[in-house]
Amino acid sequence: MGKISPNAMTVDVEDYFHVSAFEKQIKVSDWGKKHALRVDVSTQRLLDIFAQHDTKATFFVLGWVAEACPQLIKNIVEQGHELASHGYAHQKANQQTPKVFREDVYRSKSFLEDTTGVSVRGYRAPSFSIDPSNEWAFEVLAELGFIYSSSTYPVKHDLYGAPDWPRHKYLRPEGIIEIPIPTNNSTKLNLPIGGGGFFRLYPYRLSKALINNFIKRSGEPYSFYFHPWEIDHEQPRMKDASFKSTFRHYLNLHRMETRLNCLLSDFDWDTMSNAYQLNGLENERSSADQTNN
Repeated sequence: MGKISPNAMTVDVEDYFHVSAFEKQIKVSDWGKKHALRVDVSTQRLLDIFAQHDTKATFFVLGWVAEACPQLIKNIVEQGHELASHGYAHQKANQQTPKVFREDVYRSKSFLEDTTGVSVRGYRAPSFSIDPSNEWAFEVLAELGFIYSSSTYPVKHDLYGAPDWPRHKYLRPEGIIEIPIPTNNSTKLNLPIGGGGFFRLYPYRLSKALINNFIKRSGEPYSFYFHPWEIDHEQPRMKDASFKSTFRHYLNLHRMETRLNCLLSDFDWDTMSNAYQLNGLENERSSADQTNN
């Protein structure tokens, strides 16, 4: 077995009021108004942390955040990180029509590219919302010029999941490379180990062991995801949300930054494109298209 590439560090750049758990409590018209913007400060804090650890990451940026904080996305690119799309309005892809999905993703990709001058090649659906009900989304992504997606979580969950889909990087028939969120399948069920709320739930030593086990058994990079609001433990509390939603969202926020620093020290990290060796695929696709034509 050859040397395993560094792992992929990824950030879903959205604010606390964008999350699906609070969509019934927060109106889109109140974004950044009644609910004040905090993602700019927390994301800049992450950039500082990554710089301290000499780590490059992939930032899946929500288009709404990019339009509200254009200098922030310029900072991300200027500091050598990879810029990717998280869609525009944080609507679940499996709750959109193909037309609405295309418009949402196109708006995000276009603004990110026009503002920074770099090509946006990666996409992650809000709440990992590509599943058997909307496989057409991959065709739309290919048409819009994306190279890869990280939009599926092969687990059973009440908010998302495609438990019967592949657990590792693979090429879709539509030409998109899909990189699922990592799981552990030591038992009969796929255990979520990709980051986010589960990383805050598990003791750090357990997370570290699960990550090492994934790398050892799969022989491929591991990818980790989280959000800027997860290091913002002073964010406002939603009073009208369900117990389940508040528990998931606020659990161990005060421990997240310490755990993140441990994670950055204990493993080697890089962008999605570097970790999964995706660079140069645009040229291959272009050559293939010319040959077919």
